[in-house]
Amino acid sequence: MKIVFNDPAFSFQLLRTIGSSYYGGADIGECLSTAYRIREGEFESWYSEWIKTAERVRKVADDCLSSGHEISAHQAYLRASSYYRTAEFFLHENPDDQRIIETWQYSVDCFLKAAKYFSSNSFEAIEIPYEGTTIPAYFYKTPLSSTSPRPTLVAHTGFDGTQEELYSQCVVAALQRGYNCLTFEGPGQGRVIRKQGIPFRYDWERVVTPVIDYAIARDEVDAKNLALMGISLGGYLAGRAVAYEKRISACILNDGVFDVLNSFTRGFPKPFTDIIEQDIRSKSEVVDTAIEVSMELVTGARWAYTHGMWVFGATSPFELLRKTMDYTLKDIINRIECQTLVLEAERDESFPGQPQLVYNTLTCPKSHIVFREEEGAEDHCHVGALSLANQRIFDWLDGL
Repeated sequence: MKIVFNDPAFSFQLLRTIGSSYYGGADIGECLSTAYRIREGEFESWYSEWIKTAERVRKVADDCLSSGHEISAHQAYLRASSYYRTAEFFLHENPDDQRIIETWQYSVDCFLKAAKYFSSNSFEAIEIPYEGTTIPAYFYKTPLSSTSPRPTLVAHTGFDGTQEELYSQCVVAALQRGYNCLTFEGPGQGRVIRKQGIPFRYDWERVVTPVIDYAIARDEVDAKNLALMGISLGGYLAGRAVAYEKRISACILNDGVFDVLNSFTRGFPKPFTDIIEQDIRSKSEVVDTAIEVSMELVTGARWAYTHGMWVFGATSPFELLRKTMDYTLKDIINRIECQTLVLEAERDESFPGQPQLVYNTLTCPKSHIVFREEEGAEDHCHVGALSLANQRIFDWLDGL
C-alpha cells in the first residue's frame, strides 16, 4: 500500500502512524500534511517535518491543559507522542545523535501526560527487576478486575517499536474487551537500548520470565489466563519465550518469524550466505561492501542495517548478520505447548513466507490468520487495519 511516497520505507512508516488514528494515536490530516512537506527518501527532511508537527501538537496540548480542557489535552498529548516517535525513527544512522534521546524522551513525556487522563485511573508506570537493573513497563487495569482477577495480555514490540506505541496498537482494544494489559520494553528496545545501552538477546525467555513473575503477583491478574503477544521481530521473541516459559497459556505471533537471518539475506547469492554462515572473517569485507552499496541505493536497507547494528550491538553489517543467526525457532519450536495464533500479512516485506513456515512447523494447538490486500491489511503487522487485526486477535483469545 503506497501513501504519498514512492519510497517503500517512507510509505510504510507513514501508514504505521496513520494507522494509529483509529485508537487516537494520530489524526489523518496532520499526518498527510506533514508527509507532503517531506522530501522523498531524505532522513533529515523526515525528522524536521515530523518534529514540527509534534511540537505544534504538543503546544496545543499544553494550551488546552492550561485552560482546563483536560480531554482535549489528553488527546493532543497522545498524538504528539506518536509524532515524536515517528520523527525519531530514521535518526539511527548515528546512534550518538543526541536528537535520538531528546525526541524519544519527548514522546515518552507526552504519553505520560496523556496517561494521567486515561479512564478509571487504570494506568501505572512500573519498573520490573531484571538482571541487576530494571526494565520499564506499563500496567493497564480493566475496571472489571476490581471484582475478580481478569485475563491479561502481556505485549511487547520488536525490532524498532516503543511501548508507548502499543497503547494504540493493542492496549485500547484489550481494555475494551475486559482484559488487563501489561506492556514492557526489553533489551534492544525503547528506553533499554537508548538510555541503558543494553542490546537484544536471543534467549528472550530470560526477559519474559521476570515480567510474568510480576504479572502473577498482582491481585487483578488471573494467573491461569495469561497471553503473550510479540509484534514484528517480537514474532520470534515471543515464540522463543513460550518455548521455555510455561506459565503463559496463549501466544500471539504478530507476525510469525521463524528465522531472523533469512529476513536479511533472502536474495543474497550463495557465496555471500556461505561467508556469513561459515564465519569466514577473511572475506567479511566482501559482504560489508556489498551491503554498503545496497544501503546507498535503498532507503529501507540503509535504515535496517544501521538501526540493526545499533540495537544488536554490532560494529559491521557482517557482525550484525552473524548475531542474528541465534534468532531462530528451528531447534526449539517443538517445545511450544500453549495455544498459539500465527498472524500473516499477505504482502509482508519484512518476513515473507515465514508465518506459514512457523504455522506448519508448530506441534502445539495452533491457528493461522492471513490478512489480505482486499481488506487493507496486507502490510507488515497490519498497521493500516488495526481495528480488524484486534477484532481477530481478541475474538481468538475470547474463544479459548
